[in-house]
Amino acid sequence: MKREILLLLLFCTFFAGCEKDDFCVKNPVTSKLIIDFYDDTNRETLKKVQAFSVIAVGKTDSLFTNRSVNSISIPLNSLSSETIYTFKKNTTGGATADNTIATFSIEYDTEEAFVSRSCGFKVIFKNVAFSAATNSWITAFTPTTIINLDDQSAAHVQIFH
Repeated sequence: MKREILLLLLFCTFFAGCEKDDFCVKNPVTSKLIIDFYDDTNRETLKKVQAFSVIAVGKTDSLFTNRSVNSISIPLNSLSSETIYTFKKNTTGGATADNTIATFSIEYDTEEAFVSRSCGFKVIFKNVAFSAATNSWITAFTPTTIINLDDQSAAHVQIFH
């Protein structure tokens, strides 16, 4: 009997020392930039970009390749104060490919904020400013700046084409 009580006591002590598992439920922690594409002639209407590809300057892998989208979510480089993307689109008329390229630049300040023990830190992008090359298929975009990029509940930038 003493042996069973001692074994039960040892068993309870062993499992009482276990630590609770933490899981990060806020995924992704660091926000991505959400861009919606609109028709330039009717600025209230979303407009798909045909055969759309996105690649970060200095990278070789594309985030999106040949997709038809009217909204994208792209990450910003938290180790730098600027991220530059090349947006490429094609008009899908027949077999002819007419790549049209636009360069979209995002400048910002970064700030780390503690989320939780399981999630660690997230990066908040502050004083975010946007610019696009003037000779591109992007005719306009709004806004040109935002104060904080720390949520993903709505689009941050509207690009008109």
